Amino acid sequence: MSAKKAKKTLRIEQVRSPIGYNKKQREVLRGLGLRKIRHVVEREDTPAVRGMVTKISHLVQIIED
Repeated sequence: MSAKKAKKTLRIEQVRSPIGYNKKQREVLRGLGLRKIRHVVEREDTPAVRGMVTKISHLVQIIED
Protein backbone atom coordinates (compact mmCIF):
# COMPACT_ATOMS: atom_id res chain seq x y z
CA MET A 1 0.00 0.00 0.00
CA SER A 2 1.40 3.33 -1.03
CA ALA A 3 0.23 6.46 0.67
CA LYS A 4 -1.03 9.11 -1.72
CA LYS A 5 0.64 12.45 -1.44
CA ALA A 6 -1.66 15.10 -0.08
CA LYS A 7 -1.88 17.78 -2.73
CA LYS A 8 -1.32 21.24 -1.40
CA THR A 9 -3.90 23.81 -2.36
CA LEU A 10 -4.05 27.58 -2.37
CA ARG A 11 -7.15 29.52 -1.41
CA ILE A 12 -7.19 32.67 -3.51
CA GLU A 13 -9.58 35.56 -2.88
CA GLN A 14 -10.19 38.47 -5.23
CA VAL A 15 -10.01 41.70 -3.23
CA ARG A 16 -9.98 44.38 -5.92
CA SER A 17 -11.74 45.04 -9.20
CA PRO A 18 -9.84 44.57 -12.48
CA ILE A 19 -11.41 47.75 -13.87
CA GLY A 20 -8.64 50.09 -14.97
CA TYR A 21 -6.03 47.32 -15.35
CA ASN A 22 -4.89 45.85 -18.63
CA LYS A 23 -6.63 43.02 -20.46
CA LYS A 24 -3.99 40.41 -19.66
CA GLN A 25 -4.51 40.91 -15.93
CA ARG A 26 -8.27 40.48 -16.36
CA GLU A 27 -7.61 37.28 -18.33
CA VAL A 28 -5.38 35.92 -15.54
CA LEU A 29 -8.21 36.53 -13.04
CA ARG A 30 -10.63 34.62 -15.28
CA GLY A 31 -8.05 31.87 -15.80
CA LEU A 32 -7.93 31.33 -12.05
CA GLY A 33 -11.73 31.20 -11.98
CA LEU A 34 -12.25 34.47 -10.12
CA ARG A 35 -15.32 36.43 -11.12
CA LYS A 36 -16.09 39.10 -8.56
CA ILE A 37 -14.76 40.75 -5.41
CA ARG A 38 -14.69 38.46 -2.34
CA HIS A 39 -14.94 35.38 -4.58
CA VAL A 40 -12.71 32.57 -3.25
CA VAL A 41 -11.34 29.66 -5.28
CA GLU A 42 -9.12 26.74 -4.36
CA ARG A 43 -6.36 25.82 -6.79
CA GLU A 44 -3.56 23.27 -6.64
CA ASP A 45 -0.26 24.79 -5.48
CA THR A 46 1.82 24.59 -8.65
CA PRO A 47 4.47 26.92 -10.09
CA ALA A 48 2.02 27.94 -12.84
CA VAL A 49 -0.66 28.99 -10.38
CA ARG A 50 1.92 30.77 -8.19
CA GLY A 51 3.09 32.69 -11.26
CA MET A 52 -0.47 33.73 -12.11
CA VAL A 53 -1.03 34.94 -8.55
CA THR A 54 2.24 36.91 -8.68
CA LYS A 55 1.12 38.68 -11.87
CA ILE A 56 -2.06 39.93 -10.18
CA SER A 57 -0.92 40.14 -6.56
CA HIS A 58 -2.42 43.64 -6.29
CA LEU A 59 -5.90 42.23 -7.05
CA VAL A 60 -5.91 39.03 -4.96
CA GLN A 61 -4.75 37.64 -1.64
CA ILE A 62 -3.82 34.16 -0.49
CA ILE A 63 -5.99 33.00 2.42
CA GLU A 64 -4.05 31.17 5.12
CA ASP A 65 -5.83 28.47 7.10
